Amino acid sequence: MESLFKKHDRLVAVTSTEIIRQWANSINWDARLMAIRGPKGVGKTTMILQYIKLNYKLLDRQVLYVSCEDKYFSNHSLLSLAEQFYLNGGRHLFLDEVHKYDDWSTEIKEIYDFYPTMRVVLSGSSLLSMTEGDADLARRCINHDIQGLSFREFLHFYKGIKMPVYPIEQVLENPAPLIEEMNKHGRPIALLKEYLKYGYYPYYLNNETDYHIAIQQVVNKIIDIELPRICGVDLNNTRKIKSLLTILCASVPFQVDITKLATQSGLKRDTIINYLSYLDKAKLIRLLYSDLKNIKRMQKPDKIYIDNTNLLNAWATAPIQIGTIRETFVANQLSVNHVVEFRKTNGDFLVDSKYTFEVGGDDKDFQQIANVADSFILADDMETAIGKKLPIWVVGFDY
Repeated sequence: MESLFKKHDRLVAVTSTEIIRQWANSINWDARLMAIRGPKGVGKTTMILQYIKLNYKLLDRQVLYVSCEDKYFSNHSLLSLAEQFYLNGGRHLFLDEVHKYDDWSTEIKEIYDFYPTMRVVLSGSSLLSMTEGDADLARRCINHDIQGLSFREFLHFYKGIKMPVYPIEQVLENPAPLIEEMNKHGRPIALLKEYLKYGYYPYYLNNETDYHIAIQQVVNKIIDIELPRICGVDLNNTRKIKSLLTILCASVPFQVDITKLATQSGLKRDTIINYLSYLDKAKLIRLLYSDLKNIKRMQKPDKIYIDNTNLLNAWATAPIQIGTIRETFVANQLSVNHVVEFRKTNGDFLVDSKYTFEVGGDDKDFQQIANVADSFILADDMETAIGKKLPIWVVGFDY
């Protein structure tokens, strides 16, 4: 186990704490059992190592970070690791990439039952599910789902521009403070265009080609490894799933025709609906419905978006329409803290069953939402607000 502590020490030592994501402050690190879920590349591991660095002294053996991909587990179990850690004074165990360990849920439940004074933090894929493995474990585990960088966080990470969170409800009531503050720091239109291509994942190194290749590699790992391993997807269908994702990238978000998608991708109708659900859970796409209260199992979604605009730019094989980019951005930014539904008429999105948003260019008018209460236009290429017509980038400060 000493080899694991050496790796732990090395990783913690080189971890920067210069920028801490706000997510870290919302996590209950003192929970007996907690899971941090999210797609690869959004910063889960960094967040864990930052917490350890800020809260434990170097060489403190009460805490241990371990990746479940480590070769240590070729001849050791999670349970034996926990036993040795506990007997040697361990109190806080961090298990990264836990979904890579077979039968993880069974052993985690035993650890929870046998070592009541030890806190365990799990980290893994967005597809990580306690309920499917053990309902009893699910009741005991607190889940935190992590997203990529918001537009606000991108400004902090990559541009050194520090802006507070502006909840969307506050912005809709009075957008002036946010707009005034943002325009002091830079040109929001140009900055947003950069974010839409390169700002969602916290590993962009000023090389567009390498960044998009890295995103493609993440997508391939999710489809080729995580979907078969966690969801039981047929390995023979992984190429068809990638084809489906390419089709969705090339499509203007539309009211979904499952039969057409099945024909284009070579998958059966019921299989398509299942796979769309998996891709949504994996944070590769976003499924929107027009009536969340009455959704039935296996019901087709009303609208499909790629999860974020960086992924859209990295995976698309054809030019992307600007309207698709705008709507993808809005759905992505608002879905973190709000319930977003598709509006079949009179607007594009219904948020929290209250606010209606119509998304478009700076020439977009109120014709479609003229008689809709609490309705707003989110318009591209605007630096300031005109009544209820707001710059689209204001939704990027919600988290």
